[in-house]
Amino acid sequence: MAGGGLRKFDPQLPRDVWLLQVGGVLNSFGNGIVLPFLVIYLHDVRGFGLGTAGLIVGFSSAALVVTGALSGVVIDRFGPRLTLGCGLVLQAVGYGLLPLVREPWQAFVLIAIEGCGAAGFWPSQSTLISRLTPPARRHAAFAQQRVTMNLGIGLGGVVGGFIAHEGNPTTFTVLFLLDAATFLCYAVVLLFVHDPGVTAGEAAAPASYRAVLRDRTFVGLWWLNFLFVAAGYSLLTLFPQFARDHGQITNREIGLVFAINTAVIVVVQLPISRWIEGKRRMRALALMPVLWAASWLIVDGAGAWLEATAAFVVFAFAAALFGVGECFHGPAHQALVADIGPEHLRGRYFAVHSLSWGLAGAVGGFILAAAPFLLWPLAAAVCLIAAAGALALERRVPVRLRRIPREEAAIPALAEPAPV
Repeated sequence: MAGGGLRKFDPQLPRDVWLLQVGGVLNSFGNGIVLPFLVIYLHDVRGFGLGTAGLIVGFSSAALVVTGALSGVVIDRFGPRLTLGCGLVLQAVGYGLLPLVREPWQAFVLIAIEGCGAAGFWPSQSTLISRLTPPARRHAAFAQQRVTMNLGIGLGGVVGGFIAHEGNPTTFTVLFLLDAATFLCYAVVLLFVHDPGVTAGEAAAPASYRAVLRDRTFVGLWWLNFLFVAAGYSLLTLFPQFARDHGQITNREIGLVFAINTAVIVVVQLPISRWIEGKRRMRALALMPVLWAASWLIVDGAGAWLEATAAFVVFAFAAALFGVGECFHGPAHQALVADIGPEHLRGRYFAVHSLSWGLAGAVGGFILAAAPFLLWPLAAAVCLIAAAGALALERRVPVRLRRIPREEAAIPALAEPAPV
């Protein structure tokens, strides 16, 4: 009974996909160590203005935008595994050298290098997962990716909170070097992953970005993701500064808030992925920004009216609620991008999709510096607009993809041949 109960949450993924998840845990552990404290490092340790620090963090996204289109061509021509390995090395260099920064321009250069690596990292990893996973289990693969990456981020956030101390710059050197090492560890794991490639017919088919941009369903998904990042994901890097300045919580508590966010994702991601199987995809996706809107309004209220332990408790609740919302993104959104993208164009599809992450993340730091209590209600309003957009886009989704596949559809694809 217990075994059968647990089995229903088994994502039924191939071995190579699990290897990618192992690499993702290592890599995300390093990211979790650094990301909650990057703005704090630039602002409090190196003395850069808060707006400048936010712009530096956002400059990674600008570099991703500039090089993103090239990464799609490289993925489709040379394969996602090679592109992913090169992206990991560039990100290791970008983060690993941040302890040497003394002037803003130096940070801009290193973050640009990291952004170029990210331009190759995200679309190549998504393309590789799509190639390795049967279509009926892609939503489960992207859900599992969310679990493993957030597990690493959560553990990293706790570790980073115990290491980081503004009065001792050496502690931040430790953070950045650990992060760089995890990128390289993921590159080693890739040596054991097989890239199945595409069929000869697909490889010979014409490939261009024009075909990608003519796909109206994909363009609609792109704009949705732009709103998700602008009003959701990008603000996670700004939340620590707001929480510390206005909620008077410590670095360790900031690390714990991020750990709670990721722990919630680790615990509820697979049940949510299982629950939405067979349900309308875009309705499930619309739940995510609604939950985020509530989360940001709670953050705003906690910063305005609470401090210390009380603020920490409410911030933790908001982070947990935000995490529940995140659980809808992978199975409902990313899997759909993989499903609508032809094999020989999937690198380009995911590269353009990654641009929505890059273009949306640069303005929050300035709003936070100028009007910190306005940022979160504005973000909540944008989240509600995105929810309405998700519902409106459903009519453009192909009928066969409007519902998330059920587990039973994947069993024949994954079953071993019967012995003769």
